[in-house]
Amino acid sequence: MIVRDVNKLKDTDRSVSDADWTSVRMLLADDKMGFSFHITYLKAGSEHTFHYKNHFESVYCMSGKGSITDIATGETHEIHPGVMYGLNLHDKHILRAEEELVMACCFNPPVTGTEVHQEDGSYAAPEEAA
Repeated sequence: MIVRDVNKLKDTDRSVSDADWTSVRMLLADDKMGFSFHITYLKAGSEHTFHYKNHFESVYCMSGKGSITDIATGETHEIHPGVMYGLNLHDKHILRAEEELVMACCFNPPVTGTEVHQEDGSYAAPEEAA
């Protein structure tokens, strides 16, 4: 059994951030669960373009308000507590945080915790990251 407290991980190497977001990696590839699980905080007023072409991601909004736009279709969806989205087609998207967003995120394949976003908004494929 794995039990972790997000509050105790915020000041460890499991917390990764840039100026507009922080992601606390609760489960990583080395936990051998088949997915990684993160709590991600997106700064109010921030906008992010992501394209997880090597990973599937599902995200559940725990607090805040924002929107997600599917770049391929132009369709925009509101994000608020209780909304989940799944990037089942490796969808390139723009995520906007009107208020601070607190999101629970799962990645498959799991991330290792050392990834950084590449120029195109993706993480390297797991074999490339190793």
